[in-house]
Amino acid sequence: MKNTYSKIEEFAEGQLLLVNKPYGWTSFDVVGKIRNSFKPLKLKVGHAGTLDPLATGLLIICTGKMTKQIDTFQAEEKEYTGTMVLGATTPSYDMETEPDNKFDTSQLTEQQLRNNCAQFTGDIQQYPPAHSAIKIDGERLYEKARRGEEVERRLRAVTIGTFELTRIELPEVDFKVVCSKGTYIRSLVHDFGATLSNGAYLSKLRRTRSGNYLVADAWEVMELVNTIRALKEPKVQVADGDGE
Repeated sequence: MKNTYSKIEEFAEGQLLLVNKPYGWTSFDVVGKIRNSFKPLKLKVGHAGTLDPLATGLLIICTGKMTKQIDTFQAEEKEYTGTMVLGATTPSYDMETEPDNKFDTSQLTEQQLRNNCAQFTGDIQQYPPAHSAIKIDGERLYEKARRGEEVERRLRAVTIGTFELTRIELPEVDFKVVCSKGTYIRSLVHDFGATLSNGAYLSKLRRTRSGNYLVADAWEVMELVNTIRALKEPKVQVADGDGE
């Protein structure tokens, strides 16, 4: 449930805010919008777990003293729903870039797709996408990738608790994933297609849960911003009437 606030100082004391990140926004866009809403009050604001610009859903925002607990919240299990498109790959593993390879999906069966999920459940290793925000030698991978440079990527160990397909209407397949911190759903989708001797890229992603926190309980960005701004407005004192 959304908390109610009576004074702006509550945010300096430390608050955990659940926000529904809009499509096209970076996680830092959301942090910046909320931080600016506190001006002229200077307040620490940070997020616990990046969402790609093309993803939507739950972003945990911490303010004030609560920012000290960001690492704890970031380490919690995440749940996502999404859609992949089979029959093609893209350099970014999602819709940020155009397809670079295409494949025939006519021979793929529903049973084959469902059976393929098993090898991606449990402790697995994956390469992060070349178009990701991971830093190597002080520079983010996507900056190198956009310049067409060769990108060095290292395998990462992650845990997939649940990977199930919820709708199959080729070339589109909907899925649900429950996973550990650091999992790249784009890489999971790309690898899923590759093990079918085919291709796949992510077309839609939504974070629905982080730990015990649900996107159903999240603020819309401007709803939260307007709530914060209203707390800064001077309270009008109403004088008592003379009465009769």
